[in-house]
Amino acid sequence: MAVAKLFCAATKSVSISVHPWFNSAVTIITDERCTGYARAGHPENPRRVAATVARLQSQTELPLNWVTPGENVSDEIILRAHTPAVLARLKIPEDFDADTPFFDGISSYARASVSAALDALKIARAGENTFSLMRPPGHHATSEKSMGFCYLNNIAIATLEAVATGTKRVAVFDFDVHHGNGTEDILLNQPGVEFFSVHQHPSYPGTGEVSVGRNCFNYPVWPNTSRETYRTKLIQALDDLRSFRPELIAVSAGFDAYARDPLAEGTLLAEDFYWLGKSLRELKTPFFSLLEGGYSKDLPELILAYLKGVEGK
Repeated sequence: MAVAKLFCAATKSVSISVHPWFNSAVTIITDERCTGYARAGHPENPRRVAATVARLQSQTELPLNWVTPGENVSDEIILRAHTPAVLARLKIPEDFDADTPFFDGISSYARASVSAALDALKIARAGENTFSLMRPPGHHATSEKSMGFCYLNNIAIATLEAVATGTKRVAVFDFDVHHGNGTEDILLNQPGVEFFSVHQHPSYPGTGEVSVGRNCFNYPVWPNTSRETYRTKLIQALDDLRSFRPELIAVSAGFDAYARDPLAEGTLLAEDFYWLGKSLRELKTPFFSLLEGGYSKDLPELILAYLKGVEGK
């Protein structure tokens, strides 16, 4: 099925009614335009989003609201997290590194992902469950550099916006199999923020072996760690996050710790991602989730499992 057809019946701009977070449908933020760039053979490809949209459209177990991102985000908001040089570099037609190609219009694509993250923040604050199903991802982009398939750091930008607009305690929880080095770089020692990352080590990008600063806590797991041990690390991170008593949780939702993902040696299964969604729900704190990694053909099923946990199904 053509990418445009996958989206046309799903996404529309709607006004979102507010319900208690524990009863609400999940709002999916996505836009077919995010599938408009690709490089042959690159694992971060349009099908990640398009196939997930198709799967979520076809399922009947979860009530879903569908919205498109709002207007373009201002430079002022982005520049809380990144240097002006990062924005300027997005317009220079040269690859950023071997993993992070330049594409025509990549600045607009990256800004749209940021816009979706900011919309997810607003929706979570309004009491709704929400998931940003966009690309490019963001958690490897540092304050000074685009890298690792990531151009702008969506989760860090949204977190700093939350702090700037009155949220006193924000936790960032990153369960992508790769360390969120960019998020750590941007949020290091940021007042009112704590960062919790469970990830494989050693692995790309080589960081995250130990906790750093006053607020960045890392929970590395060895390649091919058993599911039970992996879950123990996730539980430890969630327990520590709970102790922080956040008012809001921002989730970097990467699905590449899956046992059959081609880019790492994780061991988690679909039921583990369901458990993660359910565990976050049980914290009874508003939260929003942004898609990071996940490169297997089973990504749509993994996201659906996670959303079922978020919704309590």
